[in-house]
Amino acid sequence: MTTTTASAEELQQRAQRLDADDAIAHARERFDLPEGVIYLDGNSLGALPSCVPDAVADVVRQQWGHDLIASWNSHDWWGAPLRVGDAVGRLVGAAPGQVAVGDSTSVNLFKCYVAAARLRPGRTVVVSDPGVFPTDQYVLEGAASLAGLQIVHARPDELGAVLERRGHEVALVSFSHVDYRTGQLWDLPGLTRAVHDVGALALWDLCHSAGVVEVGLDEHEVDLAVGCGYKYLNGGPGAPAFIYVASRLQDEFDQPLSGWHGHARPFAMEGSFAPAGGIARAKVGTPPLLSVLALEAALTAYEGLELAAVRRKSLSLTGFFIECVQQLLPDVEIVSPLDDDRRGSQVALRHPQAYAVVQALIARGVVGDFREPDVVRLGFAPLYLSHADVLASAQQLAEVLERREFEDARYATRAQVT
Repeated sequence: MTTTTASAEELQQRAQRLDADDAIAHARERFDLPEGVIYLDGNSLGALPSCVPDAVADVVRQQWGHDLIASWNSHDWWGAPLRVGDAVGRLVGAAPGQVAVGDSTSVNLFKCYVAAARLRPGRTVVVSDPGVFPTDQYVLEGAASLAGLQIVHARPDELGAVLERRGHEVALVSFSHVDYRTGQLWDLPGLTRAVHDVGALALWDLCHSAGVVEVGLDEHEVDLAVGCGYKYLNGGPGAPAFIYVASRLQDEFDQPLSGWHGHARPFAMEGSFAPAGGIARAKVGTPPLLSVLALEAALTAYEGLELAAVRRKSLSLTGFFIECVQQLLPDVEIVSPLDDDRRGSQVALRHPQAYAVVQALIARGVVGDFREPDVVRLGFAPLYLSHADVLASAQQLAEVLERREFEDARYATRAQVT
């Protein structure tokens, strides 16, 4: 080890003090976590809230199995996308009536890209971060070709120069709130203001911030936002995504996927499309109800918790992990920002054999993930992790590196999902 016994004891004592002062420690009881596993991959797939199996069983056996099609009315299946949307809205700072749940992040991005172009006719430039999660870029390329948009690549910290030169041409600026690899948290309020100053629209991808960062969509006058339901919101694999359209834009929000659930009179079965009022016009077709209702149950894990307290816990966990790495593994490069104000709820480390390091950690019961080309990515979900977990994971990482367990041939072969 690269630390002294005294420093290890000090870290242990510090973990105990931090856990003793943890105001949301009781939330851990709301999750089913495997014995002997430290789960640091909630930024890819959140853990299972203990209430979800029974909720889904009720939907399957009672609502679907017994009540059958009547459940669209008797259990308000029809209203679920907007009802669950309001529950998500409470976690991202959106007043009711501005968030709908359904479709995937990719589909919701496509809606926003095309709708934004239609909201700013005569402007043909959309600015996007080249380091954004790939689906954002792929979907934008397709939408831009259909909507006649020119894509200009710029990191958030380069936006000012782009807007100074071409602000009058920009229809939309699309960024991720938290960088999916490094965990860098970008300045949503300041960047949104800069976008508005040139008359453009701001779209934010909240996949890595919803549920762990105080987003403040309404407070900061964000125009459009998307995010997924299966990361920190714990909605389960394939959980539906959400879309936010600020109320001031909804009457003009002309999204390209005009499906019947977004119709003003869906059961009139009319021959032409008339958009529904409000956020309902962002809906498309029949949503995956089992997943929507699983997400609704999962969101109850946040009941009684102030998001400010969740954010404080998140920063405490990531900050403590950084402290542990600096003491136990001073030669390991920390990719994530050290400044609390610039960090989401994950810590990324760089190692030339990062994939094998992650596999060796998983073999020890510490579950994280890998991102190309050399990033060990560890997500810290504040609702179910403790500071003791943080210290134990850092100690296991130190053992993996000290013993060079990552050189084991078992860890060299890449799985389909990394």
